[in-house]
Amino acid sequence: PSGSVTDPTGASTGSYRVLRGGSWYDEAAYCRSADRNGYAPSYRNFNLGFRLALSSLGTSQAAERGN
Repeated sequence: PSGSVTDPTGASTGSYRVLRGGSWYDEAAYCRSADRNGYAPSYRNFNLGFRLALSSLGTSQAAERGN
C-alpha cells in the first residue's frame, strides 16, 4: 500500500488462537500462509508447529534481493 498500515489487533473476545498455513500432512491447497484456522490454546496435534527456512544464497546476496 502507498499509505501507512496498522497491524490488526484481533478480536477483543474469544478463546481460540489462529493457526496459519498448512503442514507436511495437508494437501497443497492448505499450505499457504493465507490459510487460517482457529483452535483452542490447549489443542495439540502431531502436525502443528513451525518451520525454519534458510536461504541458499549468502547473507549479503539475500539482502540485495530482498530475501
